[in-house]
Amino acid sequence: MTVTTAKWTIEEYHQLVETGILDDKRVELLQGVIVDMPPEGMPHVVYCSETVDYLKQLLGSKAAVREAHPITLPNDSEPEPDIAVVAAPSRQYLAHHPYPADIFWLIEYSNTTLNKDLNEKKRVYAEAGILEYWVVNLKASELIIFRDRAINTYKSELKLTTGNISPLSFPDIQIEVEKLFT
Repeated sequence: MTVTTAKWTIEEYHQLVETGILDDKRVELLQGVIVDMPPEGMPHVVYCSETVDYLKQLLGSKAAVREAHPITLPNDSEPEPDIAVVAAPSRQYLAHHPYPADIFWLIEYSNTTLNKDLNEKKRVYAEAGILEYWVVNLKASELIIFRDRAINTYKSELKLTTGNISPLSFPDIQIEVEKLFT
């Protein structure tokens, strides 16, 4: 028996959201499929929130730092990355979520979703044209950085547990790796 999954467009997904059907559910749209998002544990919430504050301090008015809000991608995806560093000002997103051209880089905090973040989400982000994608692996206390986007993947993967890193879009900004998970 063949199972066929019903695919949703972004417009159809928005219509579902507007009806309120999804109000009590934590979901995101990935390549036309509505996917459940697992609950966030305490370390995930704390480190993610602290990183948002840290990045806002470092970036100032150079960018807007969004926590767990949707972005709209051309591959029928509307994920909610833990952190999206996007073009400022935030008010430009009153009519639409940030598109790939608005996104400097994305960060996912990963504890129970590591496999999804390192595979499915990485592919979705690369296909959509996201230039830089970071995964904070909470189990290993490491930062995994994906750069050099190819068609549906990234050619460069760097794992760091200490030191500083500069995002591609802001080479003058030094981010202390350990501040992301300690």
